[in-house]
Amino acid sequence: MTNLFQRFFLCALLLLAAGIAQADKVRDIASIAGVRPNQLVGYGLVVGLDGSGDQTTQTPFTVQSVINMLNNLGVQVPTGGNLQLKNVAAVTVTANLAAFSRPGQPLDVTVSSIGNAKSLRGGTLVLTPLKGVDGQIYAMAQGNVVVAGAGASAGGSSTQVNQLATGRIPDGATVERSVPGGVGQGDFVQLELLHTDFTTASNLVTAINSQFGPIASAQDGRVIQVRAPEDSNQRVAFLSRLEGLDVTPAEVAAKVIINARTGSIVMNQTVQVDPCAVAHGNLTVTIAAMNTVVQPQPLAGGRTARVQNADIQIEADKGNIVRLPKASNLRDVVRALNAVGATPQDLLAILQAMKAAGSLKADLEVI
Repeated sequence: MTNLFQRFFLCALLLLAAGIAQADKVRDIASIAGVRPNQLVGYGLVVGLDGSGDQTTQTPFTVQSVINMLNNLGVQVPTGGNLQLKNVAAVTVTANLAAFSRPGQPLDVTVSSIGNAKSLRGGTLVLTPLKGVDGQIYAMAQGNVVVAGAGASAGGSSTQVNQLATGRIPDGATVERSVPGGVGQGDFVQLELLHTDFTTASNLVTAINSQFGPIASAQDGRVIQVRAPEDSNQRVAFLSRLEGLDVTPAEVAAKVIINARTGSIVMNQTVQVDPCAVAHGNLTVTIAAMNTVVQPQPLAGGRTARVQNADIQIEADKGNIVRLPKASNLRDVVRALNAVGATPQDLLAILQAMKAAGSLKADLEVI
């Protein structure tokens, strides 16, 4: 239970103090429409394995692929033959085609077994076409597969072998076709916020217009249309300056994220709780409002102020009682629950009940 408490306490240390938001660069909160990568995928064969390939009795598609490859190379395979291909593995090959990639540029590819091969270490990927979602071939891949973590001990240190059915080929593919498109259409480019937020969109428009004049307008809570130079060289220089602008994003809403599998809780800022009472199993959580009147010192020139805090008491049937006077944030509630032996499932149920009752002033997300 001590380790559990330490885990939740460390998660609580990730709180961001609620205050004035720090300015971010435009490139950190928005992207330019049309500037994006594209995923490529292909099916191929890895050969040259040391007996660690597919068991052909259970993966007939490997045998069929080898026969088709040999036929394309002019080798006629007798029908009805029982091929034993322990040195061959059927694989999928994936890659990301970066924006503005041109024919002849190299790409890194990932090779993953789709059969029952034990290892791809030492294998060579045979020439494989990589296609986009439109079915067109955009790259060709081939090369020696590098399996990370498969080496033996060196220099007195040993390497843990984790996953041998997946490897990479650095610069293993060559771009054969570029993706059509450009930066913006006509006189305008569009900025797309990474997260929809009307306040951030308004702040971004204000920052752009203050720097360049009235050239930007918000289309909605995510898209900002910006007038840009028509000349490609001037447009690139303009976008370079645009990405470097400072923008103050909207303050992030209070949020609590719970991992139901591990019991981890992360809060993005100090989350407030209102008075409530929750009974769960042998646990009782009581949060009572308490108004405190603060009197100024004589002749101090101040005035009387009323401060509302909360008094939290958590009690278990075994007699464990934790009292947190004048605590009014969720971090203290989670810490007190762990102190009396609450499990991750207890925490999840209690926080969900507090949210349903309107006491938890935050968005609750369970992952």
